[in-house]
Amino acid sequence: MTGFDERFLTRNGLAAQQLAVLLLNHEPDTRLPRVRDFAEELGVGNGTVQAALQLLETAGAIRTTARGHLGTFLVDSDRSVLWRLSGLGTLLAAMPLPYSHRYEGLATGLRAAFEQAGAPFAITFMRGAGTRTTALIEGKVDLVVLSRFAADRLIEERPVELVADLGPGTYVGAHGLLLRHGASLETDGLRVAVDHASEDQRILAERVFAGRADIRWVEASYMQLRDLFAHDRVDATLWNLDEVQDRLGAGVDVLPLGDEVTRDLSSRNSSAAIIGRTEGAKALGAVRDSLDLSLVTTCQAEVLRGERAPSY
Repeated sequence: MTGFDERFLTRNGLAAQQLAVLLLNHEPDTRLPRVRDFAEELGVGNGTVQAALQLLETAGAIRTTARGHLGTFLVDSDRSVLWRLSGLGTLLAAMPLPYSHRYEGLATGLRAAFEQAGAPFAITFMRGAGTRTTALIEGKVDLVVLSRFAADRLIEERPVELVADLGPGTYVGAHGLLLRHGASLETDGLRVAVDHASEDQRILAERVFAGRADIRWVEASYMQLRDLFAHDRVDATLWNLDEVQDRLGAGVDVLPLGDEVTRDLSSRNSSAAIIGRTEGAKALGAVRDSLDLSLVTTCQAEVLRGERAPSY
């Protein structure tokens, strides 16, 4: 370990790490909080804050200037150095399995946006919003990508917060009702595939078939649907329509959802959201302010149009 690195293990160095997280939220040419305000927030003395700021300047993370009675201003900052010194490390995001170009484009855009922000970033893929959120709560991942619809429900129930909403059409193009060719929705005992690991799909299915006590629910993931339909083991399901015809073949008819369901869920259901743990509020703020969401959606659109190769 170099002498410089060892200085970041001191009391002043630990304060510098905490300051680095806070400074990720400040844009160049903006006034910084007063030293005593930083000291109060970090629970340290004024001298410790001044020494920590000097450490960050020496490391090339920030440049500041004093402007008399106006206070101290941040001239500029190197976000990649700030991130490294903050101790936040590599951010691991959990996403749905990349079975569609839309998800591939989303992963590509997120990687590009995090790289631009100077934040080390990696992706792991997990099936089911519930599974991904459990991994988040347990500290196995730092961020989770899911629909805004699922995010809103989880925020009410779990200690998680919204980091970003990428807007309609970024998570799925649309959901639809899949019906085995020749089957009728009015059939008594209709066999409907449902994936309880998928918050969106489960709730959609329950909405569409509400009041039908005769429904026979068949637990299944989207990876099993082709075989289940082909071997006459299910009659219907609700699913993401991205590339569904290519995966399920001609033996499955695609029907639109009813207007009431579509109006209620279409926007939140199709929007990609990013959530993080509430206990990491300062880190969440750094992530939120670092991301250029327009870069995410631009990259995703380019992947969908075939103008950019997926890279994640």
